[in-house]
Amino acid sequence: SKFLSDKWMIKNGFLNDVQEHKPWWWNIKVQKLNLSAPLILLPEVSCQKAIEILQEKGYDQAPVVAESGLILGMVTLSNTLTSVMAGNAQFSDSVTKVIYDQFSKIGLEDSLGKLSCILENDHFAIVVHEQMQFNGNGSSFMKQMVFGVVTAMDLLTFVSRNEKK
Repeated sequence: SKFLSDKWMIKNGFLNDVQEHKPWWWNIKVQKLNLSAPLILLPEVSCQKAIEILQEKGYDQAPVVAESGLILGMVTLSNTLTSVMAGNAQFSDSVTKVIYDQFSKIGLEDSLGKLSCILENDHFAIVVHEQMQFNGNGSSFMKQMVFGVVTAMDLLTFVSRNEKK
C-alpha cells in the first residue's frame, strides 16, 4: 500500500527523513539549486504559439498559470506535438487541452531528499513559494507563486558539481 511506503510518505509530507545512510546532500534545501525563473504560459496561449515560444526560448516545458496565480498544469513540447499530430488537439486550441494537470509541487524550504523521492516517479516538480496577499478590505490569503521547475538533471548537476568541491 502506498500509505505504508516511506517514499510516498516523504513525497506527501508525512515523514521528514527515513533514510538511515543519507547522502551528503539529503538535507540541503531546494533553494540551493539556484534555479532560473521559469517561462510561464497563460491558459489562453494556443498550442501553436506555445510550441513557437518553447522552441524559441529553448525550453522543453513550461507551467501554465492562470492570471489569478492558480497553477493549472504543465505543458511540454513533446506532449503538445504528439497531441496535435494524433489529432487530439488542434494548433489553434488552448494549451489547457494538452497540459499535464497531475504534477508535484515542492517548496524552496523542502529538502533535496524530498525532491529526490518525488523525482523517482515524476519527470519534474514545480517549485512554489507561498506568499501572503491582502485584499482591499484587509482580509488575507496564501497565494502560491511558481518559482521554478526542477528536473532530475538539475538535482544531478547540483550533486556532481558540489561533490567535486
